[in-house]
Amino acid sequence: MATKRDYYDILGLQRTANADEIKSAFRKLARQFHPDVNKEANAEEKFKEINEAYGVLSDEQKRAAYDRYGHAAFSAGGMGASDFPGGGVGMEDIFESIFGNFGGQRTSSRRAPRRGGDLRYDLTIVFEEAIAGAQKEIQVSRAEGCETCRGSGAEPGTSPTRCATCKGSGEVRQVRQTFLGSMVNVSTCPTCRGAGEVITSPCRACNGRGQLRQTRRLSVNIPPGVDSGTQIRLSGEGEPGANGGPSGNLYVVISVADHKYFRRRGDDLILEVAVNVTQAALGADIKVPSVNGSEKISVPAGTQSGTTFILRGKGVPHLQRQGRGDMLVIVSVSTPTNLSGEQKKLLKDLAKSLKEDATPLETGLTDRIREAWGPE
Repeated sequence: MATKRDYYDILGLQRTANADEIKSAFRKLARQFHPDVNKEANAEEKFKEINEAYGVLSDEQKRAAYDRYGHAAFSAGGMGASDFPGGGVGMEDIFESIFGNFGGQRTSSRRAPRRGGDLRYDLTIVFEEAIAGAQKEIQVSRAEGCETCRGSGAEPGTSPTRCATCKGSGEVRQVRQTFLGSMVNVSTCPTCRGAGEVITSPCRACNGRGQLRQTRRLSVNIPPGVDSGTQIRLSGEGEPGANGGPSGNLYVVISVADHKYFRRRGDDLILEVAVNVTQAALGADIKVPSVNGSEKISVPAGTQSGTTFILRGKGVPHLQRQGRGDMLVIVSVSTPTNLSGEQKKLLKDLAKSLKEDATPLETGLTDRIREAWGPE
């Protein structure tokens, strides 16, 4: 099996050559050895060799692999240069990127159906609406088909006429003489911009555009359990498509306002409540607010600040499944202020019966409080 020549040698380049130098070398050699121009017996083989070298060196990923492993980068396991991850560069791709589009096979018609663009609407809701769900009405500005001309762009009673420049094809063809021979360059018609038709009497309502900017009212169903960042898709409510293509979608992005008392962590709710010294010391039944009214909690005697009570199933509804999160109630013992004389006397009497020295807190108490609240 013949040894392959070095790709840099084939193109007459140094290994430090940049992308422009690689392209310039290829253009020069392609003109010289293209089979349609050069009738020497080995011209076709040389051109294939030049094409293969350019296909590797013009691709950053392939070139890096070649610089590191040489031809072995593309021969291991039967992998060729055109099979390397990222795809190969065919002769048609190379010539189109350098010399332009000849023949028009890849020219896309502007008259083909095209999907309309998507729209975004930012909607802020209150905390309670995120928990219970809501029905909201929004106003969206978007393009609508002109009712006067029914989207044609032509004044009622008239019709678009076939473009005289392209004869209705939407494309113009120009023949160029190159070193490869006669080439046909296909481009979008500059007169009708690819439509194949021209409007001689534009609609006065839309100035011939066929569309007008309109504001529409839409109803948005907000399911229970949404959170900031939740997107609600309204299919087909985006910008209209072109040439009979489908409309885009409208994405309503939810932002939930903060609540005065509740804090949310996923589908759990966190509430901090204050109890007085006697309630914490002697125990008490207290009522705390919840998203569904109020809940009763029994605070046992000797409760300390940071004690957390978990109310199962009293949190946020799960958005895409049954059930709800929990509500975490964190107790904080409130130190009384502005005491009356009688209250001070009672506390002094109590103090005499209690230890006066400070007691170190149990290790990890602060961490447990922070864990219950979750990350900021």
